[in-house]
Amino acid sequence: MSTIKIAGLNLDISWKNKEQNFKQIEEEFGSVEADLFLLPEMFSTGFCMEAEEVADRNLETLIWMKSFAKSKNSAVAGSVSVEENGKFYNRFYFVLPDGSFEYYDKRHLFSYSGEDKIYTAGTERKIIDYKGFKILLQVCFDLRFPVFSRNQNDYDAVLYVANWPKSRVEAWKSLLKARSIENQTFLFGLNRIGTDGYNLEYEESSLVYFPNGREISERKNNLIRSEWNLDELKEFRNKFPFLNERDEFEIVYNK
Repeated sequence: MSTIKIAGLNLDISWKNKEQNFKQIEEEFGSVEADLFLLPEMFSTGFCMEAEEVADRNLETLIWMKSFAKSKNSAVAGSVSVEENGKFYNRFYFVLPDGSFEYYDKRHLFSYSGEDKIYTAGTERKIIDYKGFKILLQVCFDLRFPVFSRNQNDYDAVLYVANWPKSRVEAWKSLLKARSIENQTFLFGLNRIGTDGYNLEYEESSLVYFPNGREISERKNNLIRSEWNLDELKEFRNKFPFLNERDEFEIVYNK
């Protein structure tokens, strides 16, 4: 039986203050045990358009993530503003306890905020293997593009990390549930809380779903926790195998 325990943090991100955010995360997770610790979009700085000022150039956030993963003997995942070869990326790292890692660069950049003018879009979907699960990595605005996340029977779970403001939170909640149901997948949508440097407010709205639309999580303080069972997922898909009737298609990426 393959199971995975996940702990997400509804983080009140300190604006552009990496060290303070690292400290807060360590304190909030404290003695919590999990197979995977999940953090919001741009958790070390907040969703920030001043990339020249805040982006990692010396892998400082990745180095902290490696240290945290080793100390917990668990994986840690979350997105970070990074600079690489003169370009900026909104990069979703998935770091293992041994220091190895994989990453996904956010494909759909939030043009409404000008993210597309500053950051460079990723060019591929990313599915990783972890503890028997195939997990799709997605970031915030990706949620509005169902074709990109369509399950081609190639993943079991999807992680959405976000800085999704209160003013549009009903869309966030509705789309998370839809993505879980239509793709017959476990889904963890992790949002931040608090207020950012642009005076946008964020309310506690993180959600975890089983593919029948049932919300499956435990909440305590700023933590949201869930346990996934791969056998339960397979049983559900076998009883109601509508993914077998999905349409075939090919994604053609916009430039």
